[in-house]
Amino acid sequence: MDLFAVLSLAATVAVVVGAIVLGGSPGAFINIPSVLITIGGTLGAVAVATPVEEIKKLPQTLRLAFSRKKEQDLLPIMRSMIELARKARAEGLLALEEEVNRIEDTFIRKSTQLVIDGTPPELVQSIMEAEIALQEEQGAASRRIFDLMAELAPAFGMLGTLIGLIQMLRHLDSPEALGPGMAVALITTLYGSFIANVFAIPVSRKLANQTAEKVKFMEVIVEGILAIQAGENPRIVEEKLKVFLPPEKRQSLRGTGKPAKGEGKASSAGLKEQAA
Repeated sequence: MDLFAVLSLAATVAVVVGAIVLGGSPGAFINIPSVLITIGGTLGAVAVATPVEEIKKLPQTLRLAFSRKKEQDLLPIMRSMIELARKARAEGLLALEEEVNRIEDTFIRKSTQLVIDGTPPELVQSIMEAEIALQEEQGAASRRIFDLMAELAPAFGMLGTLIGLIQMLRHLDSPEALGPGMAVALITTLYGSFIANVFAIPVSRKLANQTAEKVKFMEVIVEGILAIQAGENPRIVEEKLKVFLPPEKRQSLRGTGKPAKGEGKASSAGLKEQAA
């Protein structure tokens, strides 16, 4: 579990609730009909607009969003790609057969095996890009419910406010009831905004960041594998892969193209580390 994300969410809720309590009369912010309109209406509309298969995956998606996932460091996999390029250039693509058996990551193993099998570069690129597109689509599907929830919750909050205002206007002959009635009418807007900004939008953004990291990792693999298949100099492979790194980290990859003692063993270890 990603303890930092859970604590951040709890802290956000605590700050909002604490501000309400410090303001006095916290009971005025509790209204059961407003809860039914906002939460019930939002969940109902989301259920109508979302396929049953995606709704069933909601618990799994929430676990993914709040799971502690090891950050994928691009440097080890880049060094591995450069080492594979050196080995392929010196001994041929078939020499990578032994390396493939040590690779645990499915995407790396599949793409490397395509190259070893003599698949045309255009087809290799097409297959790998299809895998990336599938990863992006799966990420978008996992975020769809939360994006829809962030859109609908404020709308149902406004709907509840309109309902409350209509009920309030029926009692214009009692001026003393207008103030409390207006307060109750606005509570649904508060609930809708709370659901969207405290829960739905942050979860959606976190899932989007996870997908972006995975896609970037896969793009590095595509660039490296295609360069290896083309038989490019390891120095050129290194320069191509550097574009995926921020400027402050590019120095860490410099000189990787030069053979170093024990680097081949480190390469295989790096691949296993990324797949773990």
